[in-house]
Amino acid sequence: MPDLPQPTDGTSIAHHPSPEADQGSTTDNGAPAPSDRNSLTVGPDGPILLHDVHFVNQMAHFNRERIPERNVHAKGSGAFGELHTTEDVSAYTKAALFQPGVRTEMLARFSTVAGEQGSPDTWRDPRGFALKFYTTEGNYDLVGNNTPVFFIRDTMKFPHFIRSQKRRGGNGLRDNNMQWDFWSLNPESAHQVTYLMGDRGIPRTYRHMNGYGSHTYLWVNEAGDRHWVKYHFHSDQGVESLTDADAARIAGEDADFHRRDLYDAIEGGDFPSWTLSVQLMPYEDAKTYRINPFDLTKVWPHADYPLVKVGTMTLNRNPDNFFAQVEQAAFEPSALVPGIGFSPDKMLLGRAFAYSDTHRYRIGPNYLQLPVNRPKVELNTYQQDGPMAYDHRGDDPVYAPNSFGRGYADEVGEVDPGWETDGAMVRQAYTLREDDDDFSQAGTLVRDVWDDDQREQFVQTVAGHLLGGVTGDVLERAFAYWRAVDADCGKRIEEAVRSQDEGDAPGGQPAAARSDASDPVVEKDTHAG
Repeated sequence: MPDLPQPTDGTSIAHHPSPEADQGSTTDNGAPAPSDRNSLTVGPDGPILLHDVHFVNQMAHFNRERIPERNVHAKGSGAFGELHTTEDVSAYTKAALFQPGVRTEMLARFSTVAGEQGSPDTWRDPRGFALKFYTTEGNYDLVGNNTPVFFIRDTMKFPHFIRSQKRRGGNGLRDNNMQWDFWSLNPESAHQVTYLMGDRGIPRTYRHMNGYGSHTYLWVNEAGDRHWVKYHFHSDQGVESLTDADAARIAGEDADFHRRDLYDAIEGGDFPSWTLSVQLMPYEDAKTYRINPFDLTKVWPHADYPLVKVGTMTLNRNPDNFFAQVEQAAFEPSALVPGIGFSPDKMLLGRAFAYSDTHRYRIGPNYLQLPVNRPKVELNTYQQDGPMAYDHRGDDPVYAPNSFGRGYADEVGEVDPGWETDGAMVRQAYTLREDDDDFSQAGTLVRDVWDDDQREQFVQTVAGHLLGGVTGDVLERAFAYWRAVDADCGKRIEEAVRSQDEGDAPGGQPAAARSDASDPVVEKDTHAG
């Protein structure tokens, strides 16, 4: 059989017969397979025999074909690309990937947060924005969202928050009353919930949304100078969103709409890109700034800390195999490189453990040996063995220190990068500062950033959500929650819900009448952009 041309990126290989198509298949151990169509039986009508090894192996592997889905961010899409650092930010960090002119191969995974694997892409939900950079100093992972803030500020609450957004234990159904019970009892959620219920709550596509590192990180330069940093990835395609009506229609027509759009755009040569900028706060400023800069429910106003451009991220290659390169991709904020460190952000510090630990459960303790997760630098790790171990050091010493020439780390003293802290051991999420209330930034978003049309749509969106089964004390707390965000919008939300409860149509234009998918809502930048 003549050789057939093979695609260079592997994305179209399923559409072409391979050169091996007429040569049969093999068993897992490489021997010729007896049959992929008929099991071994006692006569044509008899029982299957246990020693049909090929059948037994096929079924045993099929039974284990799916690894557990992610507990959070289960439904997602991914693509490869590169980060090109076009500007000189070496005065702020010595990290190799952020030096002028450096191009770094990377992987991005976009996802919904609460939905399961088969859930529609267009539910109203934050979107994950996870990035893995294969740098010359090891992998650097940046695990963020399409929002600059989050619902909570202490990781202790994270399991409780996620469970409140998932399904009830009794009937197995998602429940608006449960969601609002948690949100209204945790007013720190107000900024994120306001953002979520606004026009940016449902991105038109993954290509038309911004991304944020969300957390505060530490940058250190060669001289040891320190700055706190926040990452912003602004979509070069523009920020566009869907209305509730369009999102519901698309969910019924194509539950994989966002996944399909990203793949098709890259396959067709329409490579999406994002401009990376950062906000930089001098190290000492954090001690006296009017907002706690490590609180994940807050943003840093751009008037105080303007954006500094770093470079451009472009996605230009689809995965060859979705399971191997997207489903098994493991992102973790604990993956840092020299010049980048943690901050006192309690959510970041908790996630530094949680993400890598969930990969050990979901994929296995050697998840970093998989090609998609493996750093592209030489490794010398003292972790060894465990299920599916492939990399090894032969008969090298398995302990440190040792007398046989295998290197080991031996850092002593003050760590780099790091920060100073003291005080008694307490259970408290930050000391309140001048502007550290839970509702001010959410109110600024509503009053000073949105226009009248956006506020009207926000009122209808929230009212519609509250009408979806929120009752009793939870409903009353939700009304108080929104009055605290903005008195006028809170009043209109309450009136809309009560009028509907009394049998009257809520005032204002319903979400279903706003637009269709061919005429999306195109949003302007906000204070949080």
